[in-house]
Amino acid sequence: MALNDLNIVQRSLASRRFSTVTTILTVAIAVALLLVLLSLRDSGRQTMMRGTGNMHFVASRDTSPLMTVMNLVFYANPPTRAIEWEAYEELAGSYPWAYAIPTQQGDSYRGLPVVATTGEFYTDFQPRPDQPWSMAEGRWFETQFEVVLGHEAAQRTGLRIGDGIHLTHGMDVSRQYRQAAPDADIVDPHVHYEYEYRVVGILQPTGSAHDRALYTDLESTWIIHAHDVRRAEDPSVERTTVDDLRDSDRLITGVLLRVMTRPGADGTAVMQQIFNELRSDPTLTVASPPDQIRRLLQIIGNIDQIFIAMGAVVLVSSAIAIMLALYNSMEQRRRQIAVLRVLGCSQGRLFGLIITESAVLGLFGAAVGVVIAFLGMQVVVDLVDREFGLVIEPVLGVRLGLTVVLATVFLSALAGVVPAASAYRTPVVENLRPLG
Repeated sequence: MALNDLNIVQRSLASRRFSTVTTILTVAIAVALLLVLLSLRDSGRQTMMRGTGNMHFVASRDTSPLMTVMNLVFYANPPTRAIEWEAYEELAGSYPWAYAIPTQQGDSYRGLPVVATTGEFYTDFQPRPDQPWSMAEGRWFETQFEVVLGHEAAQRTGLRIGDGIHLTHGMDVSRQYRQAAPDADIVDPHVHYEYEYRVVGILQPTGSAHDRALYTDLESTWIIHAHDVRRAEDPSVERTTVDDLRDSDRLITGVLLRVMTRPGADGTAVMQQIFNELRSDPTLTVASPPDQIRRLLQIIGNIDQIFIAMGAVVLVSSAIAIMLALYNSMEQRRRQIAVLRVLGCSQGRLFGLIITESAVLGLFGAAVGVVIAFLGMQVVVDLVDREFGLVIEPVLGVRLGLTVVLATVFLSALAGVVPAASAYRTPVVENLRPLG
C-alpha cells in the first residue's frame, strides 16, 4: 500500500471523527471484555486452588462437602454446628496424621473472620504448597489473648504490633448495613469487651483467603464464650479462666487434616481408603478441598463459556458496526470515490482502500481494547482482593493478546468487504455531475 493511499485512509477517518471514535470504542470494549474473561479464567482457577495449601481433607459438621471447604478454607461463613473436643480427639487419634489441626470460627473483628486454632496451624499447615507461613513482623501467638493478623487483615484494620482489640461475637456486618441504610433499626453485635486481645504478629502475604483472617488460640476463644454463659447463669461473675471451662465449652467447628506421607511426596496409596472411612461417619462432613474446588470450577467453567461466547458475539457485533459505519458513509463519499477514479485509482485499488480503512478501525480498536483490558483486570483484582481476600494474578500472555488482536483485525477487514464492494460498483459519470 503506497504512502499516499494511507494518507487517503487517514483523511477519510479524520473527516468522520465522531463515527470513527465511536466505532473504535465499540471494538475496544469488545476486545477488552474478551481479554479480561480469558486472562482471568485461568488465574482465577489457580487462585482458588492456592488456598488449600498442603491439607488433604477438611472435616466439619456443615451440611455439604462444598460448604465445608468454603467455610474452612475460604472463610465464606462460620460453620454453624460445633464439634465436641472429645470427638476431635477421637478423630485425631484414628490415623497417623501428619497433622490434625482444630479450628474454631464464629467471632470477627471489623467484619474480618477470626480463627482460633493451635500452633500447628503455623508450624505444619502451609497456606500454599511448599510455601510455609512467615512473619512480616512479630511472632506467632504463644499465650492466651494474643492475636496474629493476616497480611490483608493488617492492611484493612491498620493495626500494629502491641495494639489491643476486642472481638465481636459472630460476623459484624452491621457497618455495611448502616452505610447502605443509615436510618434502619440495626441491632449492634455483641462485643467481648471483658477480654482484650493483644496483637503480637503480622503474617507475610500468601495470596489466599487466609490473608484476611485473624488468628488466636483456642483456650482464649473458649474462655470468652464460656464467660458469656456464666454471666447468663450468674450476673455476678466477673472473670472466667481456663480452670472454669467445662467439657461443653471446649468446642471447635472444623479440622484440617493431612495424611502422613513420605518426605517430598504429596500423597499416599491409602488416602482414598482413609477418605472413604472418614465419610462413613454420619456425624462428620469430610471433604477433599481440591476435589470440591474442581467441581466448583466445572460449574463456573460452564458460566465462563457463556461469558466468553457473549464476548465473541460482542466482537462480531463490533465488526458489523464497522461494516454499517462504512457502508452508510458510502452515500456521502460517492463523489469522492468518482474523483479518485478519474485521477487514476483503479477499482481494485479502491476496493483495497476501503478494506484497509476497515482493518485500521479494527487495529485501533484492538489497541485501545488491550489498554482497557489491563485497567479492567486491575479493577477486578482489587475488587476480589477487597471483598474476598483472594489475590488473583492475571497474566495477559503475548500469544493470547496477539491472537485476539489479529482476529479483530481480520473480522474488521472482513466487515469492510460489503462497503468495499459498494465503492467498487460506484458509477463515475453519474457521481461527477454538477451539484444542483
